[in-house]
Amino acid sequence: MAGLMDRLMRLVRANVNDLIDQAEDPEKMIDQILREMQESIVMARAQVASMIAQEKELELEAAETKKLAVEWGKKAERAVTAGKDDLAREALRRKRDNEENSAIYTEQLGVQTQAVAKLKDQLRQLEAKYQTTLGARDSLVARQRRARSQRQVAEAVVVFTPLDPSSELDRMERKIRSEEAHAMAALEVGDESFDSQFRALEAESDVEAELEALKASLGAGGSPSLTAGGNQ
Repeated sequence: MAGLMDRLMRLVRANVNDLIDQAEDPEKMIDQILREMQESIVMARAQVASMIAQEKELELEAAETKKLAVEWGKKAERAVTAGKDDLAREALRRKRDNEENSAIYTEQLGVQTQAVAKLKDQLRQLEAKYQTTLGARDSLVARQRRARSQRQVAEAVVVFTPLDPSSELDRMERKIRSEEAHAMAALEVGDESFDSQFRALEAESDVEAELEALKASLGAGGSPSLTAGGNQ
């Protein structure tokens, strides 16, 4: 009986959620807990029935020995009245024995009654725990499966991270800006080449003008001062 009561108390005190958290497969753990509870309930009910039967037997024994003690007391009185002291002494001894037995049975009955009450209470708690666990089983299993799926999805996201559209857009924008910069640089180089051609043309125009002026001076007034200076 002590082993069964210890098992009952462990199951009654067991925190089902903690057991599930520690289990590798919570669904199997829940079913295992329910099976153990069912087995314990069946055993406890049988044990309670047996202890109640023992309690009834003790009640009968206590009542019977008490009744016999009263009867032997009356017999002792009749023996004394009849002057039969030896018979009275024997009756008194049997009266005393039955009184002692009645006291023992009464004491055992008190212990048995407490044990039965305690086991009944534990059985009620276990039955309530079983009903609670049974009612929550589907919900707990669904939560466990949902958590497992969420974890698998999270792990998949860590392993395979898709391209970020915003980062891809930034990359394309940088590429376009680079092409625009190259185009502007090419235009700027082209503009500089175009300007240099005009500057060269203007320089040639200045030379031509100076040449025409020189020719005009030579044709009008003889040798130019530059030639004269050279002859001196």
